[in-house]
Amino acid sequence: MLLYHGLKEKLQNKTAKVGVIGLGYVGLPLAMEMVKGGFTVFGIDLDQRKIDSLLNKKSYIQDVPSTLVEDAVTGQKFFPTTDYKEIRELDTISICVPTPLSENQDPDTSFIKNVVQELKKYMKKGTLIVLESTTYPGTTEELIQFELEKKGLTVGQDFFLCFSPERVDPGNRNYNTYNTPKVIGGTTEVCKELGVLLYSNVVRKVVPVSSPKIAEMSKLLENTFRSVNIAFVNELAMMCDRMNIDVWEVIRAASTKPFGFMAFSPGPGIGGHCIPLDPMYLSWKAKEFRFYSKFIDLAQSINDNMPEYVLNQTSHVLNIYAKSIRNSKVLILGMAYKPDVDDLRESPGLEIYQLFKENGAKVDYYDPYATSFRDEEGNLVPSVSYDASAFAQYDCMVLVTNHRSFSYHELAELSVPIIDTRNAFAEIKADHIYKLGSGIKQNEVKVAVGV
Repeated sequence: MLLYHGLKEKLQNKTAKVGVIGLGYVGLPLAMEMVKGGFTVFGIDLDQRKIDSLLNKKSYIQDVPSTLVEDAVTGQKFFPTTDYKEIRELDTISICVPTPLSENQDPDTSFIKNVVQELKKYMKKGTLIVLESTTYPGTTEELIQFELEKKGLTVGQDFFLCFSPERVDPGNRNYNTYNTPKVIGGTTEVCKELGVLLYSNVVRKVVPVSSPKIAEMSKLLENTFRSVNIAFVNELAMMCDRMNIDVWEVIRAASTKPFGFMAFSPGPGIGGHCIPLDPMYLSWKAKEFRFYSKFIDLAQSINDNMPEYVLNQTSHVLNIYAKSIRNSKVLILGMAYKPDVDDLRESPGLEIYQLFKENGAKVDYYDPYATSFRDEEGNLVPSVSYDASAFAQYDCMVLVTNHRSFSYHELAELSVPIIDTRNAFAEIKADHIYKLGSGIKQNEVKVAVGV
C-alpha cells in the first residue's frame, strides 16, 4: 500500500502532477479548474493548433476565458503539449477524449484505446487514471483495467482506476465544471477514495458511487432520459401541427402543474456530443445481453427525422406563396446546436442545410458564433454577414438556433416568411411567421395565394 499512501499524501498537499488528455470542451475547462485547485497540470492533445493556441495564451473554448489560460501558462501551472512522454511524470491522468459513433452507429472507442496504448508505454506505477469520456457500461474495466493488468499490474495496488462522467454544458450561464456535482466510481475502494480526493480539490461537490459501471450508466441515463422526452414532445409537435393546436401554449399550460410534469421543448433535431450519441451507446451495449430497447430506438428515429420534417414544413410554407424549394433562396438563422455557443457538433442545422441544398434551394446561413463549417463535400461554408436589407431578398428564413443576440423584431419586420422551429418569435404576432408545432390555418393559405 506504499503507492496508495504516497499518492494520497501528494493529493492532500497538492504536490501531485496531474494530467488531462484531450483538451476540448471537456478537458480544457477541467484543466483550468485543476490549476485553480492548486495543482500543476499537464495537458496533452495531438492537435498542434490547440497546443499552439494555449502556448500563445489564447483559449479556443468559449467558456474558458483567455485570461485563465494566460495566468496558468505564465504562472507555470499549466503545460500544454502533444508529447505523450509527459505521462512518465504524472501522478494522475484524466482522460477526456472523444467517443463518437461509427458510420454504423456503433461506439467508436478508438481514441480511448489509443490513449491506453500510450499509458502502457509510459505510465509509472502508482498512477491514478480517471476516464471521463462518455461510453457504455463496462468500458473502464474492459478497455483500461484489462489492458493494464495484461502487463502484470494490479488495479488498486500498482495503479488506481475510476470513471467520472463529464457533465459539460457549453454556454450554460449557471452551471460549469466547478459547481456541477461530479459522480465518480472506483474499481476498488482505494481507487474511489483517491478519485474523490483528487476531484474534491477541483469541484464543489463529489458524488461517490459503488463502481465504474454505476457511474457510466448514470451518464447514459441522464441523456437517454432527455432524448426520449425530446422525441415525445417532437412527436407531439407534429401531432399539433396536424390538429392546428399550438404545442408551445400546450407546454406552457402543462408547466403550471407544480408536480409530476417536466417541460421539454420540440425543435429541429438534437445536437451536441451527448444526446445524439449516448442513447446509442446504451442501446448497443444492451444488445450484448440480448436486450433491445424500443424506447431508445424509437426516440432516436423520431429525433433523427426532425430535419426532414423541417424541410417538409418549409416546402409547405413556400407553397402558400406559390413557390417551391427548388430555386428558392433560403436563409437558415443559427447553425450551432444550441443558443449562444459556437459548437456545431451534431447540429441538426448541418443536416437541414444539406437537405435544402439537395432539394435545389439556394441556401445560406447566418450565425454570429458558428461562423463557418464544412459541408458533406468538404467545402467551406461561411456565414453571411448580418444585413437586414439583404435578408429581405430571401424567399424564406428558417430559425434553427435561437441565439439571444438575434434582432427578432427587425427580422420579423422584413415580412419574409419565417419557419420558427424554436418558438423564438413567440412575442411577435404576424401572419408570415409559422411556428413548428402550431399548424398552418386555412385562412392564412387563402390570404397568401389571394383566394
